[in-house]
Amino acid sequence: MQVPKLWDETIDAHRRAVRDATLDAAAELVAEQGLRAVTMSRIAERTGIGRATLYKYFSDVEAVLAAWHERQVHGHMRQLAGLRDRGGSARARLDSVLEAYAFIQHEHHEGELTARLHQAPHMDHAQQHLREFIGDLIAEGAAAGDLRDDVAADELASFCLNALAGASSLPSKAAVRRLVAVARDGLRPPA
Repeated sequence: MQVPKLWDETIDAHRRAVRDATLDAAAELVAEQGLRAVTMSRIAERTGIGRATLYKYFSDVEAVLAAWHERQVHGHMRQLAGLRDRGGSARARLDSVLEAYAFIQHEHHEGELTARLHQAPHMDHAQQHLREFIGDLIAEGAAAGDLRDDVAADELASFCLNALAGASSLPSKAAVRRLVAVARDGLRPPA
């Protein structure tokens, strides 16, 4: 006898629902109380899912936080790719991407645990992908004469990402905007 496909879809849907509820609860706890406030007990309480069930999906709170962080990173990448893919000049799209990236850096920092999450393998892939698409925008802008072409686009992309990572320690949105302006100035064609 063959098990109906609906059963498989129901199980998959249930697994996704448990995973999503767990990650949503972790996100809420992080937003309300910071990364250190996330525990399996608090997630279970917030979701109404038993701790034993949570442990079937995630080995520990670190695994929950890693999955939550990966979901966050994918969301940020979608946001930045959306800005990159809008209409307009490469320079204008690059400006939008750089500013959004700087504000992401500014809004998402919290010490040692965040630093550990940023060492996860998904971060290497995301950083490489981001460097490539910023490099592509820079190359497109340089070809149009709007951005400098005397330095390789991939080097300029690395410069931008490293410079804008400093937004995490800035005290205000105005300071973030000034940092973005400095990075943009570094991309101007030489006189």
